Amino acid sequence: MSMPVPPHDPSPESPPHAQPVPAGEPAGSVASPPHHEETGARVVLGEAEIARALTRIAHEVLERNKGAQDVVLLGIPTRGVPLAHRLAARIAEVEDGVDARAIVGSLDITMYRDDLHHHPTRTIGTTDVPGTIDGKVVVLVDDVLFSGRTIRAALDAISDLGRPRGVQLAALVDRGHRELPIRADFVGKNLPTSQTERVRVLLAERDGRDAVVIEGEPA
Repeated sequence: MSMPVPPHDPSPESPPHAQPVPAGEPAGSVASPPHHEETGARVVLGEAEIARALTRIAHEVLERNKGAQDVVLLGIPTRGVPLAHRLAARIAEVEDGVDARAIVGSLDITMYRDDLHHHPTRTIGTTDVPGTIDGKVVVLVDDVLFSGRTIRAALDAISDLGRPRGVQLAALVDRGHRELPIRADFVGKNLPTSQTERVRVLLAERDGRDAVVIEGEPA
């Protein structure tokens, strides 16, 4: 999220029942109907689609910032952290002289959440920032952009760490239903949903596979 002027959304809107190419199939294969798991969850993105989305976002970050010299990627736990590491690796692959480990970290927002009084026993995580963020462009990385409250908390956390030149937001999935005036700069997939549905991002680092699934029925 670039403050204060919302940037152009690079990804077109797509229906929540889009038919993805199943994980493991070549990119040019014909899409098959969404897989229905035993729990009733509908798979809307598979491994191949997630990989392509992250590659595209990495290129967009480089283009937007004219390279990665001043870019710091901060993943928001839990799944924003492995996504940030994947983006850093992709940036390092295409940008000469970039060390992926030197541009990526994590940002714990537990103590900045506005629902902390409802969940006072939340475990405080670790914030790991590679160097200083002063004068840098911080790219927040999260798995699902929903109400915007997580990102508001992340902005408060960043303000206690330093004074970046700018803050941008990369989200693998934007499901809408914003409660705050926040918009992502880089989006892997726009996924319109109902309030009664739940979007889950599964990643191999934590879940053993890559997928984006929708649980529940549309309202």
